[in-house]
Amino acid sequence: MTTKVDPGAPAFTKLTDLASRALGAGVVAANDELFAQRENLINAWEPAFDPGEFGHKGKVYDGWETRRRREPGNDWAIVCLGSHGIVRGVVVDTAWFRGNYPPYISIEAVHIEGYPSTAELVAAEWTTLVAKAPCEGDSKNYYEVDDERCWTHVRLSIYPDGGVARLRVHGEVVANPSFLAGTIDLVAAENGGRLVRTSDDFYSSPAQIILPGRARHMGEGWENARRRGEGNDFAVFALGQRGTVRHVEVDTGYYVGNAPGWVRLSAADARTADIDDDDAWTDIVARRRVVADTRHRFLVEEALEATHVRLDVYPDGGLSRLRVFGELSETALAEARERWGSTRP
Repeated sequence: MTTKVDPGAPAFTKLTDLASRALGAGVVAANDELFAQRENLINAWEPAFDPGEFGHKGKVYDGWETRRRREPGNDWAIVCLGSHGIVRGVVVDTAWFRGNYPPYISIEAVHIEGYPSTAELVAAEWTTLVAKAPCEGDSKNYYEVDDERCWTHVRLSIYPDGGVARLRVHGEVVANPSFLAGTIDLVAAENGGRLVRTSDDFYSSPAQIILPGRARHMGEGWENARRRGEGNDFAVFALGQRGTVRHVEVDTGYYVGNAPGWVRLSAADARTADIDDDDAWTDIVARRRVVADTRHRFLVEEALEATHVRLDVYPDGGLSRLRVFGELSETALAEARERWGSTRP
């Protein structure tokens, strides 16, 4: 599941976590992981802790932990981002690491297309995004990044050793235009789609319903609180690419007793209207009944070019996935190519 954003956290934490396993990221290398596996760094859920759990190598931690270093140097781990993107900020979460956290960290990035080997990554010319900076234990440590280039991999370095529970790399997806031809999912997070606002994310965020693949359980979707008053719940998404919507998919998979009774999809073009104005929105799927634990597919009632979509659920209830399929115009595709080219290091 996606971690809910702390209202007091920096604004960048509301952006897509490019390093999340839920987006397809992977920890492809680390120089040491004796106490706890590097793969834990990018798990989407909050780190857990069982004070009584020990293994053959010591205390079991839900994170990445290296051995005590007895020689000069430092430890590191390399993450292949789930989608190429511009990094706006990094969170180094040392939850539960109290006497064994690294006192300093740094973050570097590189742009290498394709699937480089570990040797190629280690030998690459890395760019510093966060210079060596203090890090506190059992805390979410926030580091803002000021860089307009697009990256494919990041390297977390810890000084000199220790444990980190999670690494979050928040930013903006820069989609490869080679994969934007034809009919695509315009709202998909991997294509740059993102949550703009929602009426309620009490149990889990609607940002999860635009992640790749089908949800594996109810915790990987959007679930709001039970509504006791008037009105209904909704979520507004910015499309990753401006496009003409053709059909949509609304998946209530795993929502058995808490699916919405009805849904509605509308679209708006922020180039010509204010999305905060109700008159800016046009129904593409008028209010329709949906059923529990089912994947619904709807043709749109009006094919129009849009930059944003709004999903309304009535009166409340959970969804596991939303797909908005359509095509880019030649102008929009040209803009995507220009952004891809201009942001590459």
